[in-house]
Amino acid sequence: MHMLCRLVLTLTVFSQGIFAAEMDQKINKPDTRPNVVLILVDDLNDYQGIFGGHPQAKTPNIDKLAESGVRFSNAHSNVPVCQPSRNSMFTGVYPHRSKDFGWEAHYKIKGLKDNKTLVERFNETGYYTLGTGKLLHSERQNLWQKWGMNRNHNYGPFYFDGETMGAVPTVPTPYSDIGAVDGGYGRLSDVGQSTGEKDAIGWVYGWDKKPFRYVNDNNRSKTQDELHAQWAIQQLEQLARQENKPPFFMGVGFVRPHTPLYAPDRFFDLFPLNSLIIPPWLAGDNGDTFLKNNIAADSKGLNYYKQLLASYKGDREIAIKHFLQAYLACISFVDEQIGKVLNQLDSHPKLRDNTIVVFTSDHGWQMGEKNYLFKNSPWEESTRIPLIIRLPGNPHNGRQVAHPVSLIDIYPTLADYVQFSANHQKSNQALPLGGHSLRAFLENPATQMWQGPNGALSIIGNFGGSMKEWRPAKQTYSYRTKNWRYIRYANGQEELYDHQNDPYEWHNLAYQPKNQPVKVKLRRQINEIIGEELEVSDVTSITVQ
Repeated sequence: MHMLCRLVLTLTVFSQGIFAAEMDQKINKPDTRPNVVLILVDDLNDYQGIFGGHPQAKTPNIDKLAESGVRFSNAHSNVPVCQPSRNSMFTGVYPHRSKDFGWEAHYKIKGLKDNKTLVERFNETGYYTLGTGKLLHSERQNLWQKWGMNRNHNYGPFYFDGETMGAVPTVPTPYSDIGAVDGGYGRLSDVGQSTGEKDAIGWVYGWDKKPFRYVNDNNRSKTQDELHAQWAIQQLEQLARQENKPPFFMGVGFVRPHTPLYAPDRFFDLFPLNSLIIPPWLAGDNGDTFLKNNIAADSKGLNYYKQLLASYKGDREIAIKHFLQAYLACISFVDEQIGKVLNQLDSHPKLRDNTIVVFTSDHGWQMGEKNYLFKNSPWEESTRIPLIIRLPGNPHNGRQVAHPVSLIDIYPTLADYVQFSANHQKSNQALPLGGHSLRAFLENPATQMWQGPNGALSIIGNFGGSMKEWRPAKQTYSYRTKNWRYIRYANGQEELYDHQNDPYEWHNLAYQPKNQPVKVKLRRQINEIIGEELEVSDVTSITVQ
């Protein structure tokens, strides 16, 4: 009996030793899950060489990334304005679910505040999270384990005249009267020299008026986006030297080409005014459209267009060229910053070969088409965004996906590849996730087996229905499939564009009898996504205004 007890004890200790050894092996085993670098740009439409939005765009670094990843050529924002777009993307919740299409922080919105953001999901899954720049519009920096630069400096530099901040003196009125952010565009040299002294006339970093020194392009302070790139490079260098550390999720939020459109002179020199090609435009194109019937006459997009033309004595070509030059210059500028980060990542094979890169924008930008200069419109220029996902070792890198997708699909895609360890809910008040993983396209760009919808759905922000009696079916929607764009406004009016024959959306076909079956089909697809029946007006023809 004594021997038997000793044998049992010996076997118990032995088995415990094996278990402990197995646990030690698991504990000490390197975590091989992929790192993730998310590069998010602000107000960037499809004006990149690889996406073909403007023939003179110069974006070698974005183009290079597309050649090494999978490019989604028909990707769209779910709400084409900054705050709600980012809220939706980072929580994985459709805006029509959250009733969020204004400028409210995600953590203040009923329902949405009970959903975990991407950052929180990465944190609880054991990832090291670090970020800088404009990611969530209203950033809670303590969501990240390590944070970069003060977000108050994201939008500048601004011009300070000694009393107030505004547009640089070279911007004519009345456009400059719009203000320091949306009313500003031009070269850094347009202000002359800035001493970098407190309260001196010249450039300042942000709303706190921290001085920004400028002598010339080669002797100046770094801009915000340059500082974000510098910070990201430093972090990647440190991460590359670390051994047996957890995988990381890094977010880098670049602000350009968001207004004010300021950049060093050499980027403006890439786009001489006299040789600029303005985007295709059809006089009177807004006559068969209905956005103007659903928003106030002084809404930003309508007003900015009028103010810009008035600033150049009604000469549309000259006016658009001045703004376009600044927009293209800022895109080339931010492309250079993106290249710095990617070059640093790719210089370390250990990082490069185990890091997913996601590059995209929160929404596009309307460059005067349909007499509208802004975002937050239901048309192609405003909703279409660049989207590139690079998976290490993916044999399909370099290929294109033509199927419509949207920002709502990024959350489930990363969840799919990273395998988040907990659910998305902070409480039972959390809203359901939307979107579908893009894995099927990443592993076969021509697949017909994706489980997501046939088109990309956008809700148009901050108007189009009463928030007192809020219903999804009472909002303004834009729905883009491979061949069509269908728009249903809050007042029931409709637009329909055939992208095979009308890529610039010049001809509204919504009220042609032969197209009624197309409208019914597309409305039904929207109904399936929002869970309600869209209502339409009883108008049967268009009166061109």
